[in-house]
Amino acid sequence: MSDVILYDYWRSSASYRVRIALNMLGITYKSVSINLLDGEQNSPDYLALNPQGFVPTLVIDGNTLTQSLSIIEYLAELRPESGLMPVDIAGRQHVRALAYAIAMDIHPICNTHVAAYVTTITDKADAREEWMRHFIVTGLRKLEAMLGGFDGAFSFGDTPTMADICLVPQVYNGRRWGVDLTDLRRILEIEDRCTKLPAFQAAHPDRAKP
Repeated sequence: MSDVILYDYWRSSASYRVRIALNMLGITYKSVSINLLDGEQNSPDYLALNPQGFVPTLVIDGNTLTQSLSIIEYLAELRPESGLMPVDIAGRQHVRALAYAIAMDIHPICNTHVAAYVTTITDKADAREEWMRHFIVTGLRKLEAMLGGFDGAFSFGDTPTMADICLVPQVYNGRRWGVDLTDLRRILEIEDRCTKLPAFQAAHPDRAKP
């Protein structure tokens, strides 16, 4: 495999997901930090690589890949034995539904550029914090109900999948914003199991911070 480069930001949930996936597959990569707070994602060089100006971007096997879930599914197809996605079609649908509930329903509403815009259309001093807490806890409660339909140590089954790769960064983000997670028993049990695994530990923002 040619050199693998991950353009990421240490605190980005989407980048956190891809770091976990790469670690689970044992793929060594070079990390290039794109500082979102400094606006580096809007530089001409980075926009040439990723026209959306988002992170992460993964360069692997001569391909430039964007969108974290699309990247993870690419890695799952690259290494089907990894378990990132179930082998059966119904299992894959269930994992996608759980992952999408986080990555497509919670995360976009709570992205930094969305939350920053909220502060420009209201005079409330704590508007951003209130916005984040409301949508994160609402989304996670719905996810908790979804998880109740499945058995196993992890979100779907007894091995971590793309669903868990999305769950752990979202819980981390919830804690950052002071969300009360105490009633989300299943989510916290799964997160606890995940965070004991080396692939998840090595991907943690505290480890990825430049």
